[in-house]
Order: sequence, then C-alpha cells, then structure tokens
Amino acid sequence: MFLIKTAACLVIILSSSILGFSYSRLYGERLNNLINFQYCIQILETEIIYAANPLPDALREVYNKGNKKVSYIFNEIRKYLLINKDSNVYDGFLHVASELKESLCFKEQDIEIILSFGRSLGISNRTDQEKHFKVILVQLKGQQREAEEEKIKNGKMYKSLGVLIGFGIVLALY
Repeated sequence: MFLIKTAACLVIILSSSILGFSYSRLYGERLNNLINFQYCIQILETEIIYAANPLPDALREVYNKGNKKVSYIFNEIRKYLLINKDSNVYDGFLHVASELKESLCFKEQDIEIILSFGRSLGISNRTDQEKHFKVILVQLKGQQREAEEEKIKNGKMYKSLGVLIGFGIVLALY
C-alpha cells in the first residue's frame, strides 16, 4: 500500500511540474518567435527596398532565408495573394492572424503591430516603405523587451507554481 501511495504522489508532483514547465515554455517560445519574426522583416526589407523584388518574390525569399518556424507565415501570405489576385496585402496578413496567435504564441499586441504593418505594405513608394519597416522593427523590439521581462518573471513563477501545487495536492491527500 505504501508503494502505491508513493507512486501516486510522485505522479501528481511530476504531472503538475510538467504542466508548470509547459506554461513557462510558452513565454520562451514567444520571445524566440518575435526575434525570428524581426529577422524575417529585415529580410523582407532587404528584398523590397534594396533588391527591388516584387512582393510575391520577396515573400518567397523570406520563406527561403528565414527560420522556417516563423518564415512559413510569409509563404502562406504569398500563397494567399497568388490565389486571391484581387485582394491586398492586408488581407493576406489577416488570413494568417489566427496562425500567429496559435502557432507562434503571439499576443494580441504583437498581432496588431503586424497587421498595421500589413496595412501599409505595398501601398506607397520605396522611401515610405522603408519608414514603415523601421517603425515595425522598433515596435517589435519593444515587444521583444516585454517578452524577455515576462519570460523572466512569469517563467519562474509557473515553474515554481507547478511544483508547489503538486506538493500541495500531495499534502492535502495525506
């Protein structure tokens, strides 16, 4: 009987700890994805401003050169624009907005920044586009700092809470 109780206690502590570590990991994923998304935006800026590539070609290059965990979003936008010839770039960004939240762990503020960039992409000349790229990179850098702070603060909290709740449940059961 003692062996069964001990095994049950270990399972409870282990499962609650895993749950806490899983929640903590989400904060790290958001941070990494924001960094990779910034890199993709820089590639897109290079392709549009300096290489003067058309938008579908530039989006393909972002997909090819960027981290595939994030850059596939740009390929999805490209596919959407090629299939829906009469839609604009913003519609392509709206098309992937739910994917940004679900797969990349982005918050609503992150998505709003990206959507506002999508509204301005492709509707003005290259010098204005360059300004829009600078603005989104500054905004994403701010979101990155916020994500770093949240990762430090909340990451430790969820890890600790997972372990402590497991011990609390075990103590309550005894």
